Amino acid sequence: MASTAGLTEAVLYDTLVNYLVSMARTVEGAMNRALDAIVSLESARTSALPSEVFLLEPRINEMEIVIDEHAIRLLRRGSFSDDEMRLIVAALKITNDLERIGDIAVNLAERVVSLREMQGAQVPEELASMASAVRAMVSKSLGALIFRNVDMATQVLESDDVVDQYRDRIFEQLLQRMTKEPTLVSPGLQFILATRHLERIADHATNIAEDIIFWVRGLDVRHGRGLAVRPEQAGQDEASSAGDSAITENSYVLHSDVTPACETERA
Repeated sequence: MASTAGLTEAVLYDTLVNYLVSMARTVEGAMNRALDAIVSLESARTSALPSEVFLLEPRINEMEIVIDEHAIRLLRRGSFSDDEMRLIVAALKITNDLERIGDIAVNLAERVVSLREMQGAQVPEELASMASAVRAMVSKSLGALIFRNVDMATQVLESDDVVDQYRDRIFEQLLQRMTKEPTLVSPGLQFILATRHLERIADHATNIAEDIIFWVRGLDVRHGRGLAVRPEQAGQDEASSAGDSAITENSYVLHSDVTPACETERA
């Protein structure tokens, strides 16, 4: 009887992680569609992507509710280990950040709809690079969630400044362009908003990475606190980082053996 109860407990916690991964996949799919749409603004191939993002939002919201309710059920069961408690706390926080990324994907899709109706809308030169950096951060966050990989989560924390630098450079370029040509003010402002959306996605990916580090190691690395790698784990992290460095786009490409393909894969 005791072993059966223990198995049931394990299944419940595994279910929570699987729910998180499923929601993360859906959010990643919405984000990828929004990024493809804004980067390939004039391409007919991406014209339907904003509508797909809008359709995914209700599903993401529903998944957030399901995960929250499952986590609350686990809390009501009473006794749990430190690792299980950290998982529940992290899950409640991660779902909030995932839902916000989904909302921001909708905001990006709205920018695309507006820009396609404007004359003279030219995609800033470095916007594609900024989108790739953001895409990589979200992908690594999801990889860290799947594999409980602190090294991948740490890489996300280290990438946040890169996205901020892209945002600042693109803003300066757009400002100069709008100053010289007033007719470009309207599309320029839309692109500035888009870079703000990308920055916020990167911030939420950073939050998720911090929560994963808390779940796996019990360390609070928020607000710039340092993350010390334990000596016995240094070799393991170094070995895993070689494979992790290839992550650039959709995490399904690297993690297809862990979770099956689904409708959230990039179009």
